[in-house]
Amino acid sequence: MVNITIRNIPEALMNKIKLLSKVNRRSINNEILFIIEKGLERQLAKSDIRNSISKGTQMEIWRRLSGKWMDDRNTKYIIKDIYKSRSKGRKINI
Repeated sequence: MVNITIRNIPEALMNKIKLLSKVNRRSINNEILFIIEKGLERQLAKSDIRNSISKGTQMEIWRRLSGKWMDDRNTKYIIKDIYKSRSKGRKINI
């Protein structure tokens, strides 16, 4: 596990954390970890992380990967295997 030090926490914020830790019967450390984890979950749910990479960067990643995949099977078998392993997906009404 990693340890960090957080400096300059406003007193009002620390008081809220202390209050929450008492109400939730957690140590201050565990309360802070809980707050960070829940905040990150909400932030990641709000922002689509896939759209944070520019198209140019995505293209560069694909360019570097292109031709690097090694497989002894023929192309037809690989394509068949890909289609076979796909899930049907979720049901939608149009």
